Amino acid sequence: MFTKFKPTRLVHALTLLGMISAFPAAAQSLQEVVVSASRSEQKSFDAPASVQSVARDTIQSSGPQVNLSESLTRVPGLTILDRQNYAQDLQVSIRGFGARSAFGIRGIRLLIDGIPATTPDGQGQGSSISLTSTDHIEVLRGPLAQLYGNSSGGVIQAFSKAAPKEAEVGYQYYVGSYGLHRADYQFGDTVGTVGILADYSTMTLDGYRANSFTERKQFNGKLGFDLNDQLHVNMVFNQFDMPLARDPLGLTRKQLNADPSQAGNGASTYSVRKTVLQNQLGSSATYTLDKDRSFTGRAYYGTRDNLQFQVGTPGPNAGGAWTGLNRAYYGLGLQYNEQAVWSGTPVNWAAGYEFDRSREFRQSGSAALGQKTKTTRSEDNQAENSDLFVQGSALVSDQISVSTGLRYSTVRFASDDYYPVSATDPNGSGNVSYQATNPVLGVTWHATDDLNLYANYGKGFETPTLAEMAYKFDSTNALVGQFNTALNASSSQHYELGTKWAPNPRSRVDFAIYQIDTVDEIVVASSGSGKTVYKNAPSTTRTGWELSGSTQLTPHVSLTASASMIEAKYAQTYSSNGTTITAGSKLPGIPQSSVFSELAWTSEAAGAASRNGLRLGLEMVQAGRLYANDTNTESADGHTVFNLSASQRWSLGKGALTAYARVNNVGDERYVGSVIVNQSALQFYEPGLPQNWTLGLSLNLPL
Repeated sequence: MFTKFKPTRLVHALTLLGMISAFPAAAQSLQEVVVSASRSEQKSFDAPASVQSVARDTIQSSGPQVNLSESLTRVPGLTILDRQNYAQDLQVSIRGFGARSAFGIRGIRLLIDGIPATTPDGQGQGSSISLTSTDHIEVLRGPLAQLYGNSSGGVIQAFSKAAPKEAEVGYQYYVGSYGLHRADYQFGDTVGTVGILADYSTMTLDGYRANSFTERKQFNGKLGFDLNDQLHVNMVFNQFDMPLARDPLGLTRKQLNADPSQAGNGASTYSVRKTVLQNQLGSSATYTLDKDRSFTGRAYYGTRDNLQFQVGTPGPNAGGAWTGLNRAYYGLGLQYNEQAVWSGTPVNWAAGYEFDRSREFRQSGSAALGQKTKTTRSEDNQAENSDLFVQGSALVSDQISVSTGLRYSTVRFASDDYYPVSATDPNGSGNVSYQATNPVLGVTWHATDDLNLYANYGKGFETPTLAEMAYKFDSTNALVGQFNTALNASSSQHYELGTKWAPNPRSRVDFAIYQIDTVDEIVVASSGSGKTVYKNAPSTTRTGWELSGSTQLTPHVSLTASASMIEAKYAQTYSSNGTTITAGSKLPGIPQSSVFSELAWTSEAAGAASRNGLRLGLEMVQAGRLYANDTNTESADGHTVFNLSASQRWSLGKGALTAYARVNNVGDERYVGSVIVNQSALQFYEPGLPQNWTLGLSLNLPL
């Protein structure tokens, strides 16, 4: 089933196993609780899947809490390319899925407090997660993630902090390199049975590169209350307001070598930028029938306004361009959970239905000096999904458990073109629908209390997004702004073998190998001037391994490490926009390897009642070669950067004051942080940050 791995790096990574098992146990366990794998609470060690949880302390200490890349780089198999371009958001991929995204996150399901942050077509924004009020984040990879619907990569699920028992206020302020200013204001209280959490944050950044100034404001509010002993309700409102994010664009190899801080061609001339305003209101309610049975329902509604100014079509008549999107979206879901005993076998199962819909009004046209001059496109784009799912796990013997599930999905797209039809601009209306039945099956051998081994299989599918259907090639091979219904949904087969080992109560190692075979993968045909055309590749394969571990070396010293390697390639030769892509070519946008490690020292011993004191950390972040185009003629070398962190916490009665300091890229290594796949003007490269620093204060006080 699995193709042959290159053993050298795996052998080096596995030395972590010996390091972890060689040290004595301490008092506290590392068994975090997760919900993503089974849709109900269980210990991550027992979950038959690759799933990691990143806790609040890690999110807080990893930086100013602006980007997911600050804290999630420690999750193996998850790649976040920090392009330092807030007009396009982070490039996030799991096991290589999502790497093709020109902007935002796709191929990965985003959930915030159980409410989808991914639209029915599979598009999401990492900036939707308010990190300053996030308690923890779970990342689910592998076959079980296919039970979440229209995505092939996995699931990122964020959970807001619980309301405090007594009224308290919080304040954070960070300053940093390149004009970073970050502030956060927080209030929480519990009045009777009603819990309240409100968080408002601001951020401004001049940016390392020219034309990269950004201003962001974000609010996240959560209200939780019990209507009676059986019914608990959560209400969540969040707003993301980005009044300005300038876009520095990508650089050619020559520009990158000459001055990585410069902006790409036309970025300043045409005032390339984006503005975004998103509001979302959601509610979830859990009705407990008894200790073994419950219903959970959720409903949400949101709007998103997006205006982007671009360089426009290159050439002697080049000019600016603009695109505006006004989206309204909503959804609902119902889920039933039960723990039962069937014929003497303990069974935990869930079943449910989910419906989501979005409708966006798309306009675009020409611009001069960053101002609209003409409208040349006007259409109504719609997407919706209707899904049924069931999943469960059964302990069939003292040592064997079985997990299985099935999801039936229907996804529909429609576009109504309102712009006057002409010979040069024919009607771009159209509609298309996709259906898929995705089964999952897994077996876990609970070899001992400290060792689990599992094998999983799952089938996934992934439709194009509305943005990926927005452009196509006409009969003359020119890029035109018309709805592209010729794209097929991709279908994938996922195979995974894994093990979880806890050699002592303070140590844990997870290891998984996988293979994914995909048919009709949606890939970039050409990208330029802010417009991207996609097509289907006949078949691709991904093989890889992931390793993560953590241990308490001494009462004061801890080690956390993760490593992953992936070989993602085209399995068949095919032609794309007149270019032949040969079998064996690597999929662009996917680092071939990654390593994260952190060695930390604390003045307080592990397990101590007090959380005060000093913490010092040394991080190493490594990423392998990154191809920029399908023919693999353009690529960025791998890089290794080292980061230093320090924090000091003092108690102030029932409150606390914490100071933070970080220096990232201590060695000032020059590297490429991200690439724009198949960029038509050869502006592939987005530079990573040189040496940079952050200072911060966090104050929490009871009222």
